[in-house]
Parts: sequence; structure tokens; C-alpha cells
Amino acid sequence: MRVRVRIAFTTAGITAALLALSACSSAHRTAGPPPSSSARATSPAATKRSGSPLSSAALTNRLLSADDLGSGYTSKPEQPAGHDDVTVVGCPALSELGGDAATGGTLAFPHKAKITFTYGATSSEISEELYSDSPSKLSGGIGRIFDAMTGCPTYKVVAGGTAIDVASQKLTAPHALGDERWSQVLTFSTQGRSTVVKQTAVRDGSLLLVVSGSPALVDRHLDEALGKATATS
Repeated sequence: MRVRVRIAFTTAGITAALLALSACSSAHRTAGPPPSSSARATSPAATKRSGSPLSSAALTNRLLSADDLGSGYTSKPEQPAGHDDVTVVGCPALSELGGDAATGGTLAFPHKAKITFTYGATSSEISEELYSDSPSKLSGGIGRIFDAMTGCPTYKVVAGGTAIDVASQKLTAPHALGDERWSQVLTFSTQGRSTVVKQTAVRDGSLLLVVSGSPALVDRHLDEALGKATATS
């Protein structure tokens, strides 16, 4: 079964990985094995903070900057919108989303901001996305996406005429972060090249943070991104 899925529902980091692999960039080299799989973590008693949703302008001000990250990081221009659609093959969990969810509707929150950075002279990237809406809408939207994407250990996507093998593993995000959290690692492989993208999402009240990219960079800057995103001053 095939279903048209807007890659927008995954995040800028995964979009970058798909486009880079489709172009067979020599800068992307085979990555080491991803961390072992573990169950999705949720806080035993998520807080009931509702808070008013933040505007997109306010979210933009809470994104990390190159100065926050330190030397070696350069902001990357946003990718053009011409590569939105890919075909997903062999993943019933994604197919079952259907309708708006299968086309990215569950992350079409009205308030959002994002930024992507490259690191040094390597092909490593890290992207940060912020969304704001009611806690229930944020939780339901991102939870459904992660459940679908990790519901199939392997599947294929076709982007720009290139078939890409995808392997997904569910991870446990740090328990101390936010009210709810999700994490996964995705390995994209085609024509003898592979790239690994880690993606961790944290909901804190009416704010949702999604950090994606090189596993080492995600681990290094997740706390920092959440701290700036949730700062009240």
C-alpha cells in the first residue's frame, strides 16, 4: 500500500536527510549503529498547565542562535517548498493515519518557528522547531506522528525518483524534561550511503520543542534548546 505523505510532518532535519540522500551527496557517510531501542517515555503525571499559546514571533525569539550554540555553527537557509511530497511504501502504521494526519495536518499548528544549523566543515546538521497550541492538541498531534513513524521497524520512501530505505527505532527521552517526551532514531539508506537522524520532542505546557539531526548534536543541545524555549524572562 502507498500513501502520499508530506515530509513536513517529520521536521526540517529529516527533510534535509532525505534530500541529501536523494542527491547522493558524498558528504553523507555511513553512520555507526543507532542506540538500542526502548519504550516511549511519558511522565507518570503530566502537569495540567494550559497557558495561552505563544505567537510565532515569540517562538522565533526563543529559538537557539548560532551564538547560543558556540563556534562552528552556521544557520542554514530554509529549504524551498518544492520537495514536500514523498511516497511511503510498506508501513501500515503511516498508512492508517489517513486524511489530514497523513498529509502533515497534525503538525499544522497555527504558531510555529524553526531554524537549522550546520556544524563545522562536516555534513552534520541540527534543526529546532517550536510549536504552541493547547497541551492536548500538541500531545495528540506529535504522539500520533511518533507512534506511526516508529510503528514500522523498516519501510521505504520514494523522493525525487530515488528509493530510500528507512529503519526506525523508538528511544527513551530523558525523564526530567517537560511534561511529555518522545524520541526516535531514523536511519536513511540508499545507493550504499546512509545517514542517521535522531529526533526528540518535548512538550512543556502549551509549547512543543522538536530537535532533530545528528545524534551527537541533538544530545548536546537538547537541554539548552528547552531551557531557552521555556524561559519566561
